[in-house]
Amino acid sequence: MRKLILLLFLVFTVSFDSQDPSAFDSGEWFKFRIHYGFVNAGFATLEVKDAIINQKSVYHVIGKGYTTGMSRFFFKVDDLYESYFDKSTGYPYQFVRKIDEGGYTKNQEGFFNQSTNKVLVKDYKHKNEKTFSFPKGTQDIVSTFYYLRNYPTIDKLKVGESVAIDMFFDDETTKFKLKFLGREDITTKFGVISAMIFRPLVQSGRVFKEKESLTVWISNDQNKIPLRIKAELAVGSIKADLDAYKGLKHPFKVKAK
Repeated sequence: MRKLILLLFLVFTVSFDSQDPSAFDSGEWFKFRIHYGFVNAGFATLEVKDAIINQKSVYHVIGKGYTTGMSRFFFKVDDLYESYFDKSTGYPYQFVRKIDEGGYTKNQEGFFNQSTNKVLVKDYKHKNEKTFSFPKGTQDIVSTFYYLRNYPTIDKLKVGESVAIDMFFDDETTKFKLKFLGREDITTKFGVISAMIFRPLVQSGRVFKEKESLTVWISNDQNKIPLRIKAELAVGSIKADLDAYKGLKHPFKVKAK
């Protein structure tokens, strides 16, 4: 159960591409129901708002994750992730990471300088500041999701091919790869939906163990919404399903109910 919500925010980053210049806009909101085996373990939400950073109009995304019921009794999770990123380039200006996962806590805020390729990370828990360099085009964990939704060539991937992106997380930049597995129709609470299937590939030891297998189903339409995420763990499995949505920029294509 540890890092349950982090897992979700990380794997949501495999949602991308649209023939429209943008697959989303302010007002978009998702809610995901998280299951650990047969247990309803919690929920995660993502919401897009408008904001101003350095006199620039930006998107402000707020991501929350929390356990519920008996899961909360055994392992309490209260996570907050935020990102402010440019509406034109998609590059981040600021991130917030405030989490409590079974007593493991972090309270950080990061400030990206896109001119110098430096990020200042303020750690409010440990009362210190550090500056790190990053490659041009680097994303934070939340902005990655929205940046890749507008990625121009994902729909041209062949089965087995991957896309890679630099992502800053936990005081370092890591390479995040997305492997395309194919397409299939899946049954959801909204009906049967055409989906693209991806497998995120992360550095060993960062978030997942090598023996854990993660698969993500993304709606095969202009919205590119995460429909289902499944991770096989050392003991049991974690599954997340889209439970509610609003404010989509494009029609949500459902084949049958």
